Amino acid sequence: MSMSLEVKNLSLQFGNSYALKDMSFQLNENKIYGLIGRNGAGKTSLLSLFASFREPTSGTVKIAGENPFENARIMQQVNFIFNKDYKDESDSLKNYLESISRYRPNFDMDYANHLVEKFKLQMNKPIKEFSKGMQSAVNVTIGLASRTPITIFDEAYNGMDAPTREMFYQQLLEDQLEHPRMMILSTHLVSEMEHLFDEVLFLNKGELILHEEYETLVTKGTSITGAAETVDAFVQAKKQLNTKQLGNTKSVMIYGEISEAERKAAQANGLELGPISLQDLFIHLTEGEE
Repeated sequence: MSMSLEVKNLSLQFGNSYALKDMSFQLNENKIYGLIGRNGAGKTSLLSLFASFREPTSGTVKIAGENPFENARIMQQVNFIFNKDYKDESDSLKNYLESISRYRPNFDMDYANHLVEKFKLQMNKPIKEFSKGMQSAVNVTIGLASRTPITIFDEAYNGMDAPTREMFYQQLLEDQLEHPRMMILSTHLVSEMEHLFDEVLFLNKGELILHEEYETLVTKGTSITGAAETVDAFVQAKKQLNTKQLGNTKSVMIYGEISEAERKAAQANGLELGPISLQDLFIHLTEGEE
């Protein structure tokens, strides 16, 4: 089942401050979407609207053409996985997974067991006795094994150590190939996760500042390095993200298309053109402190 998600002039206010401001975009395909922003950029606020945890102040969210809020049919199609606190969960992992499988129609218990084994979790142990990292592994196991048409992971991997996160990424890519769905992953671990994304959305201070296919996006960022005055002349009409200078050598990161002719001219003038990472774009397109 392919879902669509449409956001139109969406705003969310808490008191006088805006968590989200006039946001519009559409997600229509079974892809992995990266929702990227610094802490406090509004990622969780946006995702909680998709999951019907709250209603927008103004504007609309439509899932499969319907308003998801208090809409049981749509809410069943969306799974919002976040860093849940299990301190009161005295159920064993086995019982917990069984109770979830009852109200998630696509839940695959065999696959859940496979993940439990991969993550070395103990089925008969109460979840509240698991370490933080293991509780994160429980979260992503539920997220993957539920195979919900819209699956959202909101920084749900934060408690894991690097090897466990790597294992999660591997499982996610494999399962997405076999059971394609719309996956939304929010993160600020950009360099580690960028290889997962088909499309990327950048949030900054409650606004959507960019929505692009990953492949297109990484070709739009370029570093230009060479003699300072030659670099200055080349970048003057471009969107400049960052500048570094050492003696007479200057390196400027720019964002935007560069034509083939411009590329050739730059190289003829002794300039070096290099790619910049999604992480670099993220750092320099979003302001403020992480």
